[in-house]
Amino acid sequence: MLTLRNALPTDLPAIMDIQARCYSAIVPETQASMGAKLAASPGTCFVAEHQGKIHAYLLALPWHFASPPGLDAPECRLPATPDTLYLHDLAVAPEARGSRTAGALVHAFLGALAALRLPRASLIAIQSSSTWWARHGFEPVAVDADLAARLASYGQDACYMALSAAAVDLPA
Repeated sequence: MLTLRNALPTDLPAIMDIQARCYSAIVPETQASMGAKLAASPGTCFVAEHQGKIHAYLLALPWHFASPPGLDAPECRLPATPDTLYLHDLAVAPEARGSRTAGALVHAFLGALAALRLPRASLIAIQSSSTWWARHGFEPVAVDADLAARLASYGQDACYMALSAAAVDLPA
């Protein structure tokens, strides 16, 4: 049975292993960077376990819309007045794909969005994932020069997307 829970610092080795096996369009982030994001907002970071083994993770941060944090930053300081729950990373181990694990993590993410009462969620779709995110209600956002510069490090097909909190039936 799949179990979702908040991610812990002790989960970082498993998170790093999954990240290394899932990403080809970007250079994987360091453990220090991933740990900084987890430490900054532990209530919006989740792992999915099956039989005691972590199969997937999701890291999210209350942030400023259209101004995503840089990749591999060694520090992460949350803004005082966030206006989006930014989904920084969702990765599912290859052996767990097709198990609806990603959808379960998105559901947990939307629960965090509701709890924080932020007006929207946002993310950067990479590795041809924008169609998958569109099925979950996310839509591409118009990109200005500043956002385009930030997207450049995320790979050639990086697409900034958003979902209005008002547009979804958020979990209680």
